[in-house]
Order: sequence, then C-alpha cells, then structure tokens
Amino acid sequence: MEKTNIKFTKMHGCGNDYVYIDGAKVKLEAEKKPDIVRFLSDRHFGVGGDGVIFINPSDVADFEMEMWNADGTRAEMCGNGIRCVAKYVYDHSLTDSKEISIVSAGKIKYLVLTTEKSDRTLRGEEVVLVRVNMGSPILEPSQIPVDICQDAAIDTPIVVQGKEYKMTCVSMGNPHAVIFMNGVAELDIEKIGPDFENHKLFPKRTNTEFVEVTDRANVNMRVWERGTGETLACGTGSCATAVACVLNGLTDEKVKVHLLGGTLEIEWDREANLIYMTGPATTVFEGEITV
Repeated sequence: MEKTNIKFTKMHGCGNDYVYIDGAKVKLEAEKKPDIVRFLSDRHFGVGGDGVIFINPSDVADFEMEMWNADGTRAEMCGNGIRCVAKYVYDHSLTDSKEISIVSAGKIKYLVLTTEKSDRTLRGEEVVLVRVNMGSPILEPSQIPVDICQDAAIDTPIVVQGKEYKMTCVSMGNPHAVIFMNGVAELDIEKIGPDFENHKLFPKRTNTEFVEVTDRANVNMRVWERGTGETLACGTGSCATAVACVLNGLTDEKVKVHLLGGTLEIEWDREANLIYMTGPATTVFEGEITV
C-alpha cells in the first residue's frame, strides 16, 4: 500500500489539542480520512490529539476549518480549534490580516488576532490571543438537537444511571448539555460521560459540560466531548455554559470559565445576541509523519 508523508503542526487552546494540516498542500482521499484521523490522534502510536483539523481554502471565507474528532467522525465546530487555525494561518504567513473569517460546517466565524514580538516565526511576531465572534446561541430543541417537547431545554430533567439531573441545552453549531452541580473536581466523568453523550434524548449525541458556579463572574467546568471523551478544554462548551448560566440566573453576561487546561473569557451580548470568546492559542511542535 502506498504511503503518504504528511507535514503537520501540533497546537492547543487551553490544552484542547489537535493535529493541524494544511489542506491546500496535503491532499487525502475522502474515504481514507477517518482511518488517518484515528491514527494521527492516537497518543501512543500517532501524533496524539483530541482530533485532526484540516485548514483549507474557501470561497465564502478567508479559510475553511475541516474538523475531525479523534474517533474519526466529523464535528461541526471547535472554539479552541478555530483560535488555533487563526494562529496557524497568521504565523505561517497565509494571511497578513489580524481580522479574518473562517468557515466550518457552513457557518462563518469572525476572529480578531492579538500578536506579540517573537523570533519563532519568520515575520517576527506571533498570535498569542484570539477573540472569536461565535455567533448566536441556538436554543430551539429541534435545532440542537434534543428530543423534548418544550420551547427550550432550560433546567430540564434528564435521568442518567438512575439519577435525575437538570440540564440546559444549547447549540453553538454543535450540541451541548450543561449540567450544574457541586463537586465537579471529584466527578467520575469517565463513568458517567458516555451515558450522557449517548443518551436517547440526543439523536446526534451530545457534548456535556459539568459546571460548578463559584460567583457571578467565575465558573469551573469539566467537559465530556462527543467522539473524544474528557478534554482539557472546550471553547463551544464554554460558550454554551455561559449562556446556560445567564438563562438560569447564575452569573452575569461576562464570565470566566476555568477549565482543566486554562481559562476562557466568554461574553454574551444579549442585545445583539452574540457570543464572544477570548482565549490563547499555542503551537507545541511541527513535524512530518508517514501514514
């Protein structure tokens, strides 16, 4: 079988790490991508990551983000991932603009880049922080999707492993179920996460955020991501959490979400109904691998 050499960049946003590939230079057959993604994501035999993101040309935005979960399934959006895409295209001189647009699964996001001087890129500066206009939260159950007969899933009961929890469901281009609780740090997420992800109420599975509110401006969050498992951070999940906090009267509209891998600042502009996410993007290393 013919082998292919792939140049890649390993990056992370608050510990949510992906393998990034320039899709304009690396051409892979569509039917082979799931297996290649699973191999590259493997932390023992591949590069290791929560998935793979291809950075492609686009006719509707400056760039396209083609996102894959570690299990070889496609995903619609990743807030941490899209910040790293912005860093990649600027640091690799694919754009000279600090205000760019990126499309993922048909949805366009607008990003503003913050740079600082650096000798690690040829241009003498690199992106360190990215602010993303994540668009409007989706609350209609059929659009999330979640199978409930209500106008919105806010503080709605869900039974998992025989115990009733209260969930607030939000889509940020991908589905989220936010669960408020105490003792998030001690949660056995490996045991309970899969049963939330694959619950019968979620026809396309779901990402699940387990959230503990500390005050009106700060929350702690752990996340079980659909198709990946627990990750150190989730950008869209942080946005969904901020929305859920406001809808349940638990925080103000601007909140810091403290994750295992770092902190994201989320703001819900209620008047414009737009979510803004600000956070870091980091390059770990670059390399080449044969698949």
